[in-house]
Amino acid sequence: MKRIGIDVGGTNTDAVLIADDKVVHSVKCPTTADVTSGILAALKLLRTKPAAAVPVDAVVIGTTHFINAVVQRRHVQKIGAVRIGMPASASLPPFCDWPADLAALVSGEVFMLEGGHDYDGRPFMPLDVARLKAAARKVKDRGLRSVAVSSSFSPLDPSCETTAREIFAEICPDVAVTLSHDLGRIGLLERENAALLNAALHDLAVTTVAAFRKAIADSGIDAPLFLTQNDGTVMQAEIATAFPVMSFASGATNSMRGAAYLSGLDDAMVVDVGGTTSDIGQLRHGFPREANAVVEVGGVRTLFRMPDLLSIGLGGGSHVDEDPVRVGPLSVGYRLTEDALVFGGGRLTATDIAVAAGLVDIGDRTRVAQLGKGLIEAALADAHRKLADDIDRMKTEAGDVPLLAVGGGAFLVPDRLPGISEIVRVPHGDCANAVGAAIAQVSGEADQVFRDLSREEAIAAARGIAEDRAVQAGAARESLKTVDVEDMPIAYLPGNALRVRVRVAGAIADPNVDAAA
Repeated sequence: MKRIGIDVGGTNTDAVLIADDKVVHSVKCPTTADVTSGILAALKLLRTKPAAAVPVDAVVIGTTHFINAVVQRRHVQKIGAVRIGMPASASLPPFCDWPADLAALVSGEVFMLEGGHDYDGRPFMPLDVARLKAAARKVKDRGLRSVAVSSSFSPLDPSCETTAREIFAEICPDVAVTLSHDLGRIGLLERENAALLNAALHDLAVTTVAAFRKAIADSGIDAPLFLTQNDGTVMQAEIATAFPVMSFASGATNSMRGAAYLSGLDDAMVVDVGGTTSDIGQLRHGFPREANAVVEVGGVRTLFRMPDLLSIGLGGGSHVDEDPVRVGPLSVGYRLTEDALVFGGGRLTATDIAVAAGLVDIGDRTRVAQLGKGLIEAALADAHRKLADDIDRMKTEAGDVPLLAVGGGAFLVPDRLPGISEIVRVPHGDCANAVGAAIAQVSGEADQVFRDLSREEAIAAARGIAEDRAVQAGAARESLKTVDVEDMPIAYLPGNALRVRVRVAGAIADPNVDAAA
């Protein structure tokens, strides 16, 4: 398999070609304001090398487009919010815990209807179909293009949400409908918030994926497009259009997967030092450890699949203040090659400090020759202290563990840190994010309650569902392996109820093999 992996970061857009499990060529270009032209530039530079100008089987892109839209309050759209759960949830309507500025941008119409299920899976009120149809008509009249539907305990029984989708498809078929049980887990508000964010990003997802397709076509590449997800796997472009929130935090996840691939280590701490931030996480079985708590995105509480990461404002483009000496959290971002001293700019950055200290040789070293030894040592000490403290926060064991240092700013990681057995630096580590995108697999997940089955039977049933979903998403069935298995008896449900979550992952199916079969 030959694949191109692309990762769009806040500072750089990286691209790599991987063939026969080896990195053939890698490039790094500044990220552009419109992102797409930066991807075009990276692809053009990548394919100038004859060995990289070959037909490829897939292009995989990791992007910060969608999470940036939420954080920066840009390119989100007005949506309809349908809550099925009255009268139980009347006191906490949709958007009740959102930042006021973001809620004002997204909230178009809110409908709170009777229906939903109780914690034991039984319906506690009949679904108000008449009001649901009236809501669909109002959405159509308002010209809203996207709707999020959430129902109480829908992960146990999604029937109210699926009925709502059918009604919207009948009355306003052009409206995109996000169902909360497709994204989140038990916990109404957080699951609903994930669905609301997803619906608010629908138009941006459509235009972004179309722009990516055009960039690939303009580069003369004829290959299917995949986008990376935040669990270290990929989704087909069509799925990414429907579920843009699945890409949240995928950049750091790509780096962790790339670090595991390049180092051969499946269990380790990872720090990805980019131009703007350092992302710290932990690898388990080659995949990022998953967060078990509520994760805030742009001030919105969500509870769906997200990697357990700690991001700090420390990177190669971080501002360095001199009185007192402090590195970050502000950064020059993608303007590093214009604003940093070593590139002729006027802003002292962490890259300038590293060049002056002899840690890296880029730009014009004579431009930082005047920096005092005390300033250089104090700036590096501040960066090292921040890394040491936050890596220790993310550890889950008392003993020393290995640390993989990757990213374009990995020169800021010292050779020794407390609690770390060894610091591993790998070839192409500055493009680990793009490598992670290129080697990413396709996943499938099942998370539901089974009754009247033994534990082994329930896990086997969930694994079968997860495998089917992975194959539908583009995985080769024979390559699937189980990544995670969780099971939890539910004492308050009858029939020996067991909640099981299984995640599997496998290689992208070869379309030529499938066609031949």
